[in-house]
Amino acid sequence: MKPGVYIVSTFETNQPVKLTKKRVDAVEPPLNKSQLFIRDADLPGFALRVTKNGTKSFIIEKRIKGKVKRITLGKYGILTVEEARRLAQRELAKIAMGDDPIAERKTIQAKAVTLEQAFEGYKKARKDLKPKTISDYTRHMENDLGTWQKKAITEITIKMVAKRHREIGLKSGPYQANAVFRTLKALLNFARFEYLDGNGQPVLSSNPVEYLNHTKAWYPRKRRKNFIKPHQLAPWHQAVMNIKGPDKLTSSHVIADFLLLILFTGLRHQEAAKLRWEHVDLEDRSLYLPDPKNREPFTLPLSDFVMEIMKERRELAVNEYVFPDRDGKKHLIEPRRQMRLITEATGIQFSVHDLRRTFATIANSLDFSNYTIKRLINHKVSGDVTDGYIICDVEQMRAPMQQVADFLKQKIGIANKDNVVYLESRRK
Repeated sequence: MKPGVYIVSTFETNQPVKLTKKRVDAVEPPLNKSQLFIRDADLPGFALRVTKNGTKSFIIEKRIKGKVKRITLGKYGILTVEEARRLAQRELAKIAMGDDPIAERKTIQAKAVTLEQAFEGYKKARKDLKPKTISDYTRHMENDLGTWQKKAITEITIKMVAKRHREIGLKSGPYQANAVFRTLKALLNFARFEYLDGNGQPVLSSNPVEYLNHTKAWYPRKRRKNFIKPHQLAPWHQAVMNIKGPDKLTSSHVIADFLLLILFTGLRHQEAAKLRWEHVDLEDRSLYLPDPKNREPFTLPLSDFVMEIMKERRELAVNEYVFPDRDGKKHLIEPRRQMRLITEATGIQFSVHDLRRTFATIANSLDFSNYTIKRLINHKVSGDVTDGYIICDVEQMRAPMQQVADFLKQKIGIANKDNVVYLESRRK
């Protein structure tokens, strides 16, 4: 008879035996069970667990707060039988005194979670994060909070926060400092309710970044108000068309159309740059944004001016993007060089977002309702329960969109569609 058979038989009859090195060495993996337990006859609650793959571990079993709980002490080989027995005696004594070793271990583990581990947990939990958001957060963590990565989240104090926020502000600027600590604030808010002690309470009693609120230490955010004024539209447009001359590179034509599209639609930079042909419906005269910044899919009507741009772009398409990059492999990135040339020619300083702001400013000047303006630029409509009952059809936005286009055409010197000759010349 093999030595392990006796042990398994003892287990199956639920009769404790004294655990010794000889008995532990002799036990064989269970054949018909995922694991078996051999309980010690001399120390109630002390036992050996054997898994199907042959792993042997020492455990204790005890009723804690009305429930029988099992605690792993360690693997056989790392612990000897006598070492495991002494450890079991200490743990069982704690339980007899009212302590909960499982809760203590959970508390220790939760308090040891590092900022790096919390960030990984945050990314896994937040399935809705956009790639750019993850990229920004990662850059903040690695470049600005790199020395904190291995620190436990419970070690981050309000003094550390105040000091680092100030340092980043002096080194990289107020905007960067605020952005980094907004990232940290979001991460630690997640960690507060994700990492709990053995009693189910947060190991982070508060978020240390809140200290910046308490001391009003956040750098003031000066909202940009730049836009292209009506009297600047004609020279700006002429400069854009100059980079679209017949002697210019194809990539310059793409950039000119890109800038004009944003001015005439109010699209965000990335929404326009990543626009795919599959989301442009020339028959319906509309484009579709499946995943914009606010996460609400959006269909936008196209004015006559934008339709001419789209028709030309369609004929010259080289890949799936409406605005391809120079190599024709991906989408256009921010055209800083050409924008700088336009500024040098006109003296008009502008960013891509300023074009979106110009569109919204014109819409406001035309006395559209706030609801209409928000729908045109795809801002979330909130604050009024009635808004939830309003279903906005793309056709309702077509007339306001065309009115903005007509205003822009008038200011840049295009009275009507018949005057849009320069768009046709490229195809001819």
